[in-house]
Amino acid sequence: MSGPGTTEETYALPEGQAPEAPEDTYDLPEGQAPGTPEAPPGALGVAALDLKPALEAVLMVVDEPATEEHLAKVLQRRRRDVTLALRELSDDYARQGRGFDLRLVAGGWRFYTRPEYADAVEAFVLDGQQARLTQAALETLAVVAYRQPVSRSRVSAVRGVNCDGVMRTLLQRGLVEEAGTEGETGAILYRTTNYFLERMGLRGLDELPELAPFLPEADAVEGDSREGVPSFDVDDSGDSQTDH
Repeated sequence: MSGPGTTEETYALPEGQAPEAPEDTYDLPEGQAPGTPEAPPGALGVAALDLKPALEAVLMVVDEPATEEHLAKVLQRRRRDVTLALRELSDDYARQGRGFDLRLVAGGWRFYTRPEYADAVEAFVLDGQQARLTQAALETLAVVAYRQPVSRSRVSAVRGVNCDGVMRTLLQRGLVEEAGTEGETGAILYRTTNYFLERMGLRGLDELPELAPFLPEADAVEGDSREGVPSFDVDDSGDSQTDH
């Protein structure tokens, strides 16, 4: 009802249309704009973490060296800030004489135990059992490292012995991998892996020591080897066969 002296305006709703219900209101989480999906738990807090402890926590669980770009993406920071923090952490560990250090190896960062504590680590991990590469495996690996990409038959020619079994061992241990085929013969080519760089403590192949001061030219070595040893088939799909 309308009071004295007042008039009330009324509007007719279209037939079948119900009056609108009051609009519900609610509070959005702080910092979240309307219409945007809710961020997954923890995502908003990563960027707020202290950078150095966050880097330490991530690097403790990596199973291969982590690149600066990947770490920056995960921790939502600028790459240059991550790079600076990693270098400072590495310097801190060295200055404090810790039993581990942080190194840039094979394009990424990872924790490593210090060489002076190798005996303690070996005693704990190996418990007296040696798991070293044989001399033949080390020689074969060296040929691959310096001549890569290279076929098995060419490695055998350089060493002067059949290297098929040793190459399989290096493949199984992840130290070498296939790298395409040779255009002329179709033989499978091999190269070293990032795991090889990691195990050798190298940033890249350019850090391999120079052989020139100690050995004759590689082509001369290969030529002499070919003259004095049996020939090998170039088919690298299986074991090489020697000619008797």
